[in-house]
Amino acid sequence: MKNIQTSEKLFSRAQQSIPGGVNSPVRAFKSVGGTPLFMQKAKGSYLYDVDGNQYIDYIASWGPMILGHAYEPVVKAIQEYATYSTSYGAPTELEIKMAELIKRMAPNVDLIRMVSSGTEACMSAIRVARGYTGRNKILKFEGCYHGHADSFLVKAGSGLATLDIQTVPGVTAGVANDTLTCAYNDLAAVQQLAKAHKGEIAAIIVEPVAGNMGCILPAPGFLEGIRQLCDKEGIVFIFDEVMTGFRLTPGGAQQKLGVNADLVTYGKVIGAGMPVGAFGGKQEIMEVVAPIGKVYQAGTLSGNPIAMIAGYTLLSELEKNPAIYNELDEKTSYLKKGLQDVLSAWGEPFVINHLGSMISVHFSEHAITDFASAASANNARFAKYFHAMLDRGIYLPPSAFESWFLNNALTKEDIDKTIAATKESLVTL
Repeated sequence: MKNIQTSEKLFSRAQQSIPGGVNSPVRAFKSVGGTPLFMQKAKGSYLYDVDGNQYIDYIASWGPMILGHAYEPVVKAIQEYATYSTSYGAPTELEIKMAELIKRMAPNVDLIRMVSSGTEACMSAIRVARGYTGRNKILKFEGCYHGHADSFLVKAGSGLATLDIQTVPGVTAGVANDTLTCAYNDLAAVQQLAKAHKGEIAAIIVEPVAGNMGCILPAPGFLEGIRQLCDKEGIVFIFDEVMTGFRLTPGGAQQKLGVNADLVTYGKVIGAGMPVGAFGGKQEIMEVVAPIGKVYQAGTLSGNPIAMIAGYTLLSELEKNPAIYNELDEKTSYLKKGLQDVLSAWGEPFVINHLGSMISVHFSEHAITDFASAASANNARFAKYFHAMLDRGIYLPPSAFESWFLNNALTKEDIDKTIAATKESLVTL
């Protein structure tokens, strides 16, 4: 067992002034038990807690640290621009350069609006879709998490699944009534709902590769079928690429999977981990946004210069060196094979889902294809696995309902240590 006395003291102190002692629920370790670790610093593929313990990181700040923590060009850019000012509340050229860079990298984005979080991006995209279509209802998928705006908390994954929150106080019945849900990967259910609510659905929003119930891949034909349905029914198809954008390929899931969305949302990856987001897409839809159109969206910190230079520096590196994606894919495939070999020898049932640099391990006898199958896995066993790995210096997402994210600072040695730690951990399960 590692010494985590300082983390324990800080957590006890935090609970006196912060709800649950944390500023985002999954950090509380409710799903896996124990005391959350308080971090002091990070570099490359490693996290360091306040007690001086080192961990190999498989969260990457929930996705954006694609090139590792404290990536030197990003740090230097932030330091330089912070000397100018941290915020202006006025336009800068950086915002234009960032928008132009995203348009070059991401398919099907004609106009893009910067915001301050992935939640804000998804919330705004829904408002735009409603304003564009004149309709009120949206369709989302059980276990997909699009941030904590009211309509997205209906049968959401991520932290809500971790805490087993099925209904959220504060979300009105009217909001819930306008939010249709069905199981991820169930195209027939989508088609039935569209038929039952013909002419009423403004948007269908989806994580093209789900990352909030573990890593779950879209079934063949699932996204393509929704695309056809949206074209037929005049529904706006929204890809939530807060996790997948610029991570799976330079053009995100749209490029990786060959399916175009009408609107796309992005999150912290476009700020290299800074608090930032964006929504964008087809020109005729985005032109309903103020000040061109009448759909209002605003934010003093939108296009914040520190976030813009951090994201611009990171995305520029990814644009210049697309081979980084091949390296990430190879590292993740190497990890998957190593885990499969160790888990197969163990003899108990397991499932590994994987696409690009996203991966998750489920202790289950059946395929993990949607929220119900993820929830029915042996998640108590995952909690034991999490702590056994933590004791061995491997920091996994503290929930079976979260994807792991690899960063390119990970070395073969790091991955070999992770595989070896898994082999050792299985004895405790």
